[in-house]
Amino acid sequence: MSTVAEHLRQTRETKNLTINQVAEVTKIRTDHVRALEEGDYNVFSAPVYIRGFVRTYANFLKLDVPQLLAVLDGELGGTTKFREPPPLTDQSKGVMDFLTLQLSKVNWRVAIVLLLVLGVAGFVYLGTRSSHKSSKSDPLSKLPPASYKPQPGGETLPLPAPRHP
Repeated sequence: MSTVAEHLRQTRETKNLTINQVAEVTKIRTDHVRALEEGDYNVFSAPVYIRGFVRTYANFLKLDVPQLLAVLDGELGGTTKFREPPPLTDQSKGVMDFLTLQLSKVNWRVAIVLLLVLGVAGFVYLGTRSSHKSSKSDPLSKLPPASYKPQPGGETLPLPAPRHP
């Protein structure tokens, strides 16, 4: 049995308190109070709950909270379940997680201004490039030379009569 658990149980018993009385005042469930007094920390999902409940319970019993929490940290460090903090997620990080993290770091006010400046610069570049390209080349250069071929049997228009004043 752990020393924190023994200390909590012994102090409760010397003050003639029941587990139900402790649970009612501290708002800690009775099964959690029993688990703390038995040193059965596997009932809890994370060490933050254990520390919080021990702190609340020790304050209620008027014990030295910092000393008791230091002993508790030593006990939790000896367990395999609570030696290290639990991972926040069970999934490994992927490309989307990396991109999302990087995008969350962007200062969007600066980024939008930069994107607008780059857009305007690109528009100006493409406009000058196309106007320069069109001024260099002759649009009629690809046309074949013109030639007139009269159609056989076609009607001809009469020549206008000269005018006399």
